[in-house]
Amino acid sequence: MTTIAEKLQAVRERIAHACAAAGRPASEVRLLAVSKRFGPLAVRAAAAAGQHEFGENYVNEGVEKIEATADLGLTWHCIGPLQSNKTRLVAEHFDWVHSVDRLKIAERLSAQRPRHREPLQVCIQVNIDGAPTKAGVAPEDALALARAVAALPSLRLRGLMTIPEPAPDFEAALAVHRRTRALFDHLRAQGLPLDTLSMGMSDDLEAAIAAGSTLVRVGTAIFGARGAA
Repeated sequence: MTTIAEKLQAVRERIAHACAAAGRPASEVRLLAVSKRFGPLAVRAAAAAGQHEFGENYVNEGVEKIEATADLGLTWHCIGPLQSNKTRLVAEHFDWVHSVDRLKIAERLSAQRPRHREPLQVCIQVNIDGAPTKAGVAPEDALALARAVAALPSLRLRGLMTIPEPAPDFEAALAVHRRTRALFDHLRAQGLPLDTLSMGMSDDLEAAIAAGSTLVRVGTAIFGARGAA
């Protein structure tokens, strides 16, 4: 049975190969291990193999793991849809949040961030392909939201995050990811100091890296199918 450490190494090799194909140094792309539905033991196994950053879709589950692995000094990202009644938990426990798609959520996160902690690192989620079932701000509204979020205390705006619909092939995935990259570049040109493009998962990380992703979110390829551990 392939271990988490072996799967992590395989994903790192995929990232390195994708970066080489895109003419980018591998150091430009960070790996976020998405540990949803897997417990603290799986997180500890990945941490022992050198993984430092972890992503959680479900706030309560994430908080439990953050507390259970506090001795490891890991960095935790909230990457799932965020409702108003969960913002305090995120503000108090997580280091990053990728799924801000409306100003109300950002304002609550800013107000509820403990003053003794570093600013909460924030990505704005964009519904880049207009999928009706997906969260995210419309691309045409992203600049206004980004400016408003950047002005809030206790938050630091870092970039954009997308979860596009599954694409049938590499070229289709690349085209969608390039639209996010174009929006990212547009916001930077408007003076927003963005440095993070959170896009690409287990099935499409190569296309995302080719388009300019700086952070890929990988769960299944590291931990296996959900509920398998």
